[in-house]
Amino acid sequence: MTVDLGIPAARPRPLAQRRQSRQIMVGNVPVGGDAPVSVQSMTTTVTSDINSTLQQIAELTASGCQIVRVAVPSADDAEALPIIAKKSQIPVIADIHFQPKYVFAAIDAGCAAVRVNPGNIRKFDDRVGEIAKAASDAGVPIRIGVNAGSLDKRLLEKHGKATPEALVESALWECSLFEEHGFRDIKISVKHNDPVVMINAYRLLAEKCDYPLHLGVTEAGPAFQGTVKSAAAFGALLAEGIGDTIRVSLSAPPAEEVKVGNQILESMGLRERGLEIVSCPSCGRAQVDVYKLADEVTAGLEGMEVPLRVAVMGCVVNGPGEARDADLGVASGNGKGQIFVKGEVVKTVPESQIVETLIDEAQRIAEEMEADGAEPGGPSVSIAG
Repeated sequence: MTVDLGIPAARPRPLAQRRQSRQIMVGNVPVGGDAPVSVQSMTTTVTSDINSTLQQIAELTASGCQIVRVAVPSADDAEALPIIAKKSQIPVIADIHFQPKYVFAAIDAGCAAVRVNPGNIRKFDDRVGEIAKAASDAGVPIRIGVNAGSLDKRLLEKHGKATPEALVESALWECSLFEEHGFRDIKISVKHNDPVVMINAYRLLAEKCDYPLHLGVTEAGPAFQGTVKSAAAFGALLAEGIGDTIRVSLSAPPAEEVKVGNQILESMGLRERGLEIVSCPSCGRAQVDVYKLADEVTAGLEGMEVPLRVAVMGCVVNGPGEARDADLGVASGNGKGQIFVKGEVVKTVPESQIVETLIDEAQRIAEEMEADGAEPGGPSVSIAG
């Protein structure tokens, strides 16, 4: 008989059914409905520096970013939007605060969407009808982006601080102003720097509307801290089916935000897995420098686009079993390494040749996978009897 032990496939089953939301189009990227969760980032360049901004957008695109946002605080930035929107390979969202006139400039420039912040847009209140008509005529969606740090003073007075209820009330109030004019091409974010507040805000928002939701922990911090906070918050919500597009906010180059965002989606089973290095944490049993070995293998396989799981193990206790569950792996010990391919030992090599051998085998497997279009994932395990 054959017993399937449930070794992960390329895309594990999601933890929960996606929340049913309406779908909008941000350029050519669908957001909400049954569309895959998309990854966004924001440029750090001065938008009016067109060449630098387009260069960074190209870097983000290469990193897997699907939607990019650019800041528009000045007239010079607004004037740069037509060229940026035209030459960008991915949809461009204009980030507008305080000045309603830049909303119209962004729509006229061909931006794929516009983000506005209710806490900063009292001047918008009398012009919502104009904005709604311009956006509707151009087919441009609006993101209502609420931040804890810029919450409307009236709501701060009412709730005492930026509570989940305050964030949600702010977002839904602004949505209602657009709804009065028949405009519902909207997505919403309610960001906070505390993951617990943020999670509760999105849960509450998900119950009260069917708009697509843009997830984010604002001002999450430096790379390590921000990654942990974002992964914890996004993981909790995505596991409940909440979230249609994400932006990881790090005090780090924006391409790093994109890498983290994509990795979160892969880990949650919401995106086909790419290259995955499975490596042990090392312990007193290890007879090889696992940290160095894992880093060297990761560096050697950088840029590989096919989904491939590579196991790097430092001892013979858990190593052989873990390595067999991968497409490719090594179990190291006693100055040598056993190389596994699809669960079978194919060779044993000296420790000095482990990295070179793994890279060669990975490239060979990748070529075979690209040739036959096969999806990887660990092999099924059979028990004959």
